[in-house]
Amino acid sequence: MISLNVTLSHYKRRDIQEEMIEAAKGREIAVKFDDKFGSRPDTLNNPADILELAKQKATSFHSSEELWKNPLQLNPGIRKHELDSLRIGWDLVLDIDCSFFEYSRIAADLVIKALKFYDIKSVSCKFSGNKGFHIGVPFEAFPDAIKGQKTSSMFPDAPRRIAFYIKEMIKKPLGKKIMEFENDDFSKIIKKTSENPNKIVYYEKNELGDRVAQVNAEPFLNIDTILISSRHLFRMPYSLHEKSGLVSLPLDPENVLEFEKDYANPNKIKVSKFRFLDRRNIAKNEASKLLTQAMDFTSSREDEIKVEGKKDYGIKSALPENFFPPCIKLISIGISDGRKRALFIIINFLTSVGWDYDKVEAYLKEWNSKNPEPLRENYLVGQLRYHKSQKKKILPPNCNKLDYYVDIGVCKPDNLCAKIKNPVSYAQRKAFFYNKEPEGKKEKPQEKVKKTG
Repeated sequence: MISLNVTLSHYKRRDIQEEMIEAAKGREIAVKFDDKFGSRPDTLNNPADILELAKQKATSFHSSEELWKNPLQLNPGIRKHELDSLRIGWDLVLDIDCSFFEYSRIAADLVIKALKFYDIKSVSCKFSGNKGFHIGVPFEAFPDAIKGQKTSSMFPDAPRRIAFYIKEMIKKPLGKKIMEFENDDFSKIIKKTSENPNKIVYYEKNELGDRVAQVNAEPFLNIDTILISSRHLFRMPYSLHEKSGLVSLPLDPENVLEFEKDYANPNKIKVSKFRFLDRRNIAKNEASKLLTQAMDFTSSREDEIKVEGKKDYGIKSALPENFFPPCIKLISIGISDGRKRALFIIINFLTSVGWDYDKVEAYLKEWNSKNPEPLRENYLVGQLRYHKSQKKKILPPNCNKLDYYVDIGVCKPDNLCAKIKNPVSYAQRKAFFYNKEPEGKKEKPQEKVKKTG
């Protein structure tokens, strides 16, 4: 928890206030007070607003990737066509997060290089404030339309596709760079990540035909594609981070490998000449080639539900709760921290295992009533309605997303967890093997998890 003295000292600086107001233009803003967000939607219009909120014990500020005509017209129940009419654009914000700062830094450098490979000059970067980095490209760098569709209406689909494409571009060089960083010592990576070696090591033949071990960094480092969603927020430039106490600091994208966390100490920072998502001197359409390439590359790789090994395990109907993994069962008994993240997990999990929306809504309302501090019902219903409007199934975050399952205290793996990478795969595998058992040998349905302690 950040002390009030630190937040007041930081947010009272006029140069920081001015940079944050510049970054807030046209965006929905959400203010966080330790572990709770204030009401949404909100905006920031005057430097004095920032200090006033800090006096009210605001700790951090978050903004939308989308740019709006009037952010205050947004509400939880708003429909997709209404969002599209209010949205004037969106910025590409790629969120690189890993529990190991050095690996995140390597990934950030590769993402920046990949974007510059497409001759994009307006690439910007900032430290997230904790363990990762945000890489940005302003909306003005993209074309007004592509293949007859207005680019402004292509959120979140277009940035998701770009993120997926960039992730594929850097997959192999990322593994090689991490190996170089660890002096070709696999054991260091395995020890740091606590990952199953079979998940992060694969082999390729070199020019001599020898099998050479390579690193697959995806189980422990990823670029979010699933979480790019409407009204999704990212930490604003110069906002403090509650866990680390550091500043989300813009930096020179050319020198990201030289960045150290200590540079983001609020007592030491200076306002950078490098602005995140800088709208000055953007070359129109400079990101056209990237967008076209990403759309083409992902045309046959939609973000539909995918089961490991391309098997469906014969599941044809909604899976009951006795097949749910430990994390989902623990969420179901109610949680005090991370309720919005839990909501995102539950909606995508339940719809991915075949539950219809009426049943999902009933489940969510019962779950919400168990939370020590329930979410507002209109927020809950609004998130479910938005998911329904997308008309496609999306997996919940993979198990390696520590800021979800571990951070909210629900990652309590059993033996099957070691063999899967997503909660949906757990449920499907368990149902598959259950259905293969003779009737007399089938286990009785598991009881609901009881609250302990």
